[in-house]
Amino acid sequence: MQRYFVSSSGWENQHVTLTGEDVHHITKVMRMRTDDEIICCTPEGQAALCKIIEITHDMVTCYIVKWLDEDKELPAQVTIVQGLPKGDKMELVIQKGTELGASRFIPFEAERSIVKWDAKKTQKKVDRYQKIAKEASEQSHRTMIPTVSKLYTIKQLIEEGQDYDWKLLAYEDEAKSSSFSSLKDVIPYINPSEQVMIVIGPEGGFSENEVDLLKGASFMSVRLGPRILRAETAPAYFLSAISYQLEELR
Repeated sequence: MQRYFVSSSGWENQHVTLTGEDVHHITKVMRMRTDDEIICCTPEGQAALCKIIEITHDMVTCYIVKWLDEDKELPAQVTIVQGLPKGDKMELVIQKGTELGASRFIPFEAERSIVKWDAKKTQKKVDRYQKIAKEASEQSHRTMIPTVSKLYTIKQLIEEGQDYDWKLLAYEDEAKSSSFSSLKDVIPYINPSEQVMIVIGPEGGFSENEVDLLKGASFMSVRLGPRILRAETAPAYFLSAISYQLEELR
């Protein structure tokens, strides 16, 4: 069943109003009519089964049939900090990361990032990525849409990390000699409802300066398996491991 995320202003008593691109999708793509049913989600993550009762050129009005008891979100809140990769790989990170349960994405301008964002186009990129996250949330039947943040510097990243329960750094060389070198040694200690941040580098990896700064700010280095992963593969590996530990083993 098709799922749509509706802003707070679209909810009133037993009715839901959809506007914008959702109207086009419902009427032109899905070719729905009155009495067809869809699922609508609130910004707080509640889902409701809704029946379409009216369609106009710019609005779809639904009646709430019943509220649904869904448990689709990853128990821990995971933030993926991704060093800017080449090409459209960031889109892949956000799409697949959303499907796997990430709560937030932070693009990070690493020293070795080949790609550099034009400051004038940054918001346009973030808006594009947020749209990808929304569409991936609908496709994967999530009840929340991950947030895509603005481009961060390493200083901003370290400040942001102060609010997290776990701060991890996917750094292959240093991780081999760390006390918690393997991801399998860390994940069992991560509990539901905790906030987890993992920093993943671009294709060129991290500079020594970045590693020193992050480790100095209590970021723990971990090894994501015995093989070297691409920048766009590492987030999926980590999220899959978290999902298995918190959703399948408990």
